[in-house]
Amino acid sequence: MSDGLLPPAQVVARAADRGVSHLALTDHDDIDGLPEARQAAAAAELVLVNGVEISIEWENHPIHVVGLGFDASHPDLVAGLASVRGGRVERARRMGDAFAAIGIPGVFEGAMRHAGNPLLISRSHFARHLVEIGLFKEPRNVFDHYLVPGKPGYVEHRWASLGDAMGWIHAAGGVAVVAHPARYKISNAQMRRFLSDFKDLGGQAIEVVCGSHSPDHVLHYARLARHFAFHASRGSDFHGAGESYVDLGGLPSLPEDLKPVWRLLDL
Repeated sequence: MSDGLLPPAQVVARAADRGVSHLALTDHDDIDGLPEARQAAAAAELVLVNGVEISIEWENHPIHVVGLGFDASHPDLVAGLASVRGGRVERARRMGDAFAAIGIPGVFEGAMRHAGNPLLISRSHFARHLVEIGLFKEPRNVFDHYLVPGKPGYVEHRWASLGDAMGWIHAAGGVAVVAHPARYKISNAQMRRFLSDFKDLGGQAIEVVCGSHSPDHVLHYARLARHFAFHASRGSDFHGAGESYVDLGGLPSLPEDLKPVWRLLDL
């Protein structure tokens, strides 16, 4: 419902076809896809876990925190996610202005055509438009050249604080997980400080195996999971065929000594 290429029911069907038995749907800052996904999961005899990927800001760095296994009707979580979504369109307009300033006009309008829900327009929609008009072959190349901090198409936005996101997840009875930690442009020392803050606020897990993590990343974040006594998460970060590092069900297993995050969930 946020920036994936397939609607929730098709994500669930694809997961089931590829041998997945347990799946969390984790849209960015939105949980409206969960009812459709749950209906499809029941038909496919697949266990669906309520999920969301919340956009936060920590020491001026954008980071994503996943919530799992929460009550999707809890008013604190619902209101908090609505507050995060509120500024996306204005940010997207400023991104369009930034592209126009470097000689690439019409990018905001093009990105909006890719956004199924305009209130959830994201950098992924900008990347798809720039691929569509032939500037790049793959969306991930757009991010590297234009859409990460320090690049000309990146526009800062005031996301939720770490404390806010953790409060919403915990109020709704969920488990908080650091998403794809190798993706953030922060030093090892900063990552350790962030993980310490995350743990102090009740964080319980870190994504060790994911589509964008190399084998070295897996070893590194497995060590950090052990150091902080975190449970370990495993997620594809699947957005669609041809646009993701790995397909649903295609990840390697977690290191055997780590505690899997699903042990914290009522499955």
